[in-house]
Amino acid sequence: MRIAILSDTHGLLRPQVMECLKKADVILHGGDINRPGIVEELRKIAPLYLVRGNNDKEWAEAIPHDLTVTLGGVNFYMVHNKKEVPAELTGVDAVVFGHSHKYLQEEKDGVLWLNPGSCGPRRFHQEITMMMAEAADGKITVEKITIPHEEQP
Repeated sequence: MRIAILSDTHGLLRPQVMECLKKADVILHGGDINRPGIVEELRKIAPLYLVRGNNDKEWAEAIPHDLTVTLGGVNFYMVHNKKEVPAELTGVDAVVFGHSHKYLQEEKDGVLWLNPGSCGPRRFHQEITMMMAEAADGKITVEKITIPHEEQP
């Protein structure tokens, strides 16, 4: 199963991101979507699992704060801010989060921690990134996708 993992789109779906998403069987979004139109666009591409970010206001009240989903035998726990991950993560293989706009792929105590970074408007001089993952038989491999962008003067 091919999984696109993104976060912090902040109201922008770049054409390069859309091309990557078309290759996905499912999409995980780690929050800070910023507008309902983004959710509608993503749902047209593939099944979508998403959590609410700190910038997702009244329109997003129905979107869960955190979510657990199993894909390809891999148990994912999703939340926007890493600081809000519960201390006990029983049965979780991978944590997907966002918020910091900083890409992170790190295994700690048998759990894979995944922050795809931000693929929305460039902020904080960070790269524009997302992830593509393959999940099958309870195993996952993750690829970092860096989206080219124009430098702002």
